[in-house]
Amino acid sequence: MTRGAQVPAIEWHEARRRAGAVASGAMIGEVALADAIGLVLAREVVARQPIPHFVSSAMDGWAVVGDGPWSVGEGEVLTAGSAWAVVTGQRLPADIRGVLRSEHAVMIGGLLQTNHLAAPGEPSSGKHMRAVGTEASQGEIVVTAGCVINPAHIALAAACGLDEVTVHPRPTASILLTGDEVTATGVPQPGEVRDSFGPQLPTVMRMLGATVVSTARVPDELDATVQAITTSAAHARIVITTGGTGRSDSDQLRAALEVLDATMIISAIALRPGAPTMLAQLPGGQFVVCLPGNPLAAIMGLLTVGAPLVAALGGRDVTPTYLVDLAGDVPGIPSATQLLPYTTVSGRASPTAWRGSAMMRGLAAADGVVVIPPGGATTASAVEALPLPW
Repeated sequence: MTRGAQVPAIEWHEARRRAGAVASGAMIGEVALADAIGLVLAREVVARQPIPHFVSSAMDGWAVVGDGPWSVGEGEVLTAGSAWAVVTGQRLPADIRGVLRSEHAVMIGGLLQTNHLAAPGEPSSGKHMRAVGTEASQGEIVVTAGCVINPAHIALAAACGLDEVTVHPRPTASILLTGDEVTATGVPQPGEVRDSFGPQLPTVMRMLGATVVSTARVPDELDATVQAITTSAAHARIVITTGGTGRSDSDQLRAALEVLDATMIISAIALRPGAPTMLAQLPGGQFVVCLPGNPLAAIMGLLTVGAPLVAALGGRDVTPTYLVDLAGDVPGIPSATQLLPYTTVSGRASPTAWRGSAMMRGLAAADGVVVIPPGGATTASAVEALPLPW
């Protein structure tokens, strides 16, 4: 038996677009510098002072005043013909001639002179001196918003005097695993299936850019499903569910979303495998990504809906498709896009033989996922492909 009226399935590109577009208004927050690497910068980094903010030596050697040879003194001796030892990074007066690097100096008769390695007239004016503001002036934008923060950005922000930066935090996600027939360990008995989501889905979500805050198992009961979604949504921006997306009496997700007064954004996708993938939004603003119970179908649904949603909530651009040439003909499925794991053979994409909705063997060896349009594609034709998050 089925519950509810059938609705037209959404075309694959449109489903992917909707998932990325619905997550407007990505959150922002302040994080410590050490915690910001890999996040998207939401507000530019501005230098709070010049960089560097004092004149310093760029070399170990001798700070010299006037022409040589120089008499060596202790500390800053600003009379012509004087010099004193300095180390890299040491503060210097602005009105010295320059720094003579130690490798280019020699002491003769108690006086400091240049040796055969030095160029004529060395050191020239300002040589081996780091002037104030040569890297950045006070108030200058040194890192623009929208970039993914790397370690060099963090070092630069620290040099600017910042202790925190404003970022788009990773969206939080909670995972609900459904299915009374699922066993979590060992060899499944007849009528049982081994859980393939629990060991890998939290990691896949982290690879996509989310922070997984909880994972729980839910029986195939309406009240339990409603309560689990409610509890998960209380502490996560995204709730990921597996299984229960069909329309039989044992599938509870659609009914649970109705009870929760959720807005259905995607009710079904014209996709194989992964057609029953759904995306809904709860009244509190949290999103529910409902994945099919078959493993390959679930991952294809996640790449279609979950990946763009996580990217948008984290302030990132949705990962674009790329083009590959097919190694052979691929028949189409009328009115449905196919997502097929592929391996690269002689520079061309060859869809794997294991492409059934419950099969993971093909995906385990895949280089990516080809996007086959409803009309199919022929040998050597260029088709879109999706990268895998691992």
